[in-house]
Amino acid sequence: MRDQGLVKKDVWIRPVFAAELAAIEQRLRTQEGPAGLAPSIEGNEPGWSIESIRLALSQSSAVHDRRVSLELIEGTDPALHLVMHEHGDLSVFLAVGGNQIIVESFLWPLSLVRDPAEFNAHVLRTHKLLPLSTISLDSIGGVPGYTMFGALDTHATLASLMFEIETLADNVALATEIYAPFLRHPEVGAA
Repeated sequence: MRDQGLVKKDVWIRPVFAAELAAIEQRLRTQEGPAGLAPSIEGNEPGWSIESIRLALSQSSAVHDRRVSLELIEGTDPALHLVMHEHGDLSVFLAVGGNQIIVESFLWPLSLVRDPAEFNAHVLRTHKLLPLSTISLDSIGGVPGYTMFGALDTHATLASLMFEIETLADNVALATEIYAPFLRHPEVGAA
């Protein structure tokens, strides 16, 4: 690396920032670096893209330690599918649109809710107890169902993105527990 003109620098950081530092180090080793690895809010520089998030997450300790599995879903609007192994293999999906990163997980189909009007009213009164996440009613594959999601800016740090993903997973588990009395089969959790 010295022959390439690089210099070695040791830094001391908190473990939670290891993936972010690895991504920054990778970017700094190249002249131009992959777009979006260290998003900047200055000027009109682009923020995270699905590819830069995939690269950064693939270098994270969560993926290396097999706490999270990562898969790219290609298509017109590519997305990432994360399997949160420490959360019962919970599926979390991540997409980038405009200036927003959306992180979401399917909760359960509408058909499992005993009284949708009562449940919806209760969710509106209580969802603020689930920090950084909210619940929506969406149609997935033609089937109406409840989804929990969080959103953040494409210029957020990798640490903030990881925090959002972990918080969403924790909130899905909590929602499954606290909203179980509204379901036809309370033992059925998140899909």
